[in-house]
Amino acid sequence: MSTSMDAIVIGAGIAGSTCALQLARQGNRTLLLDRQEFPRHKTCGEFMSPETTEMLDYLGINLSEQKIKPSTLDHAKIIMPQGGEIVAPLPGLAYGISRYELDRILHEQATAAGVEIVTRATITNIQQLDDYSYEVEAKQGNERIHYSAKTVIGAHGSKKLRGMTSPAELRDKTAYVGVKSHYRGITIPQRVELYFCKGGYVGISPIEEGIANVAALLTLDTVRGSGKSVEDILQSASLTNERLAARLAEGRPVQGTQVSIAPLHLSNVPEPWSQYPHIGDAMLMIPPLCGDGMSIALRSSLLCAEWTDRYLQRKISFAQWQHEYSKEANLDFSRLLRRARRIQKLAFAKTNKFYPGLARMVPGLATYLVKATRLSEINLVHRS
Repeated sequence: MSTSMDAIVIGAGIAGSTCALQLARQGNRTLLLDRQEFPRHKTCGEFMSPETTEMLDYLGINLSEQKIKPSTLDHAKIIMPQGGEIVAPLPGLAYGISRYELDRILHEQATAAGVEIVTRATITNIQQLDDYSYEVEAKQGNERIHYSAKTVIGAHGSKKLRGMTSPAELRDKTAYVGVKSHYRGITIPQRVELYFCKGGYVGISPIEEGIANVAALLTLDTVRGSGKSVEDILQSASLTNERLAARLAEGRPVQGTQVSIAPLHLSNVPEPWSQYPHIGDAMLMIPPLCGDGMSIALRSSLLCAEWTDRYLQRKISFAQWQHEYSKEANLDFSRLLRRARRIQKLAFAKTNKFYPGLARMVPGLATYLVKATRLSEINLVHRS
């Protein structure tokens, strides 16, 4: 006996939660599945760009009106290992809020809209039938659960589901490790700080209640031998940037907030569809240096929910659903990814020690680079 749904969204992070929220508001019976329990800490920069804030506002989620107040940020500072720095204003007001709080807010909104949320459920099989509907099997503890759905949407992050791996050419060969910890005692202005170090970079930004989020992306080769704990890895990274070491020494880690993910590979191209549509990190792993991962998650969620609802309302065929969503996702994200990868390569070039001087010589260069890694402005109006 299986439970019948209109849509099953796999993965209850930002992309999955907001996609489920939109589908439920459009009147679709929607199930949100995740193998983890929420709320939880997650490896993330916890930086809400102006574009992210715009899309959350569109969904009726105003971060400044929440019980727990996020921090506000208006500029970015990049600190090189040699001590040079680049300062650039952000193109609008940004927020800092933990994923623990943000996911809780999104799940409350989704539940209020009628989404059924099932956590601690591991997908064991997804089968597409001749009529294009799906059968989904999952295991929750010792119980096996079965669902049937008209649509399935993958928001399961950079780790693919069983049997759903990316072809090698679609992902970069370099393996990265992501780590995150909250710190108390680090006094930081209204900005995100990005410290370059051997093998990657460490971002520090204020979030709620006087806490700073410290998140790093480092090559797997760099991390090997630096210790097993998140704190060990961050301390090892700080050995190649004195100002980062001084920053970390100001505070102390908040116990229970340390998380890591490894290995992950950055995308060469978007992957909007396999057996079903992908959104968020399942579609595109962008260099975190570009700071737009959350807005990509939200933008892909908006696009996918729109085309999925049209399919569910029988306004378009399955082939049109696949074609139109894939076309629009590739159009929106391919150019951004190319710019982001170019800037990522520039950032790790041996000449990066000269960038602070270049930024002083060319007024507006830092601002241009910030804008180059953002999604373009969008018209958040439903198309008929």
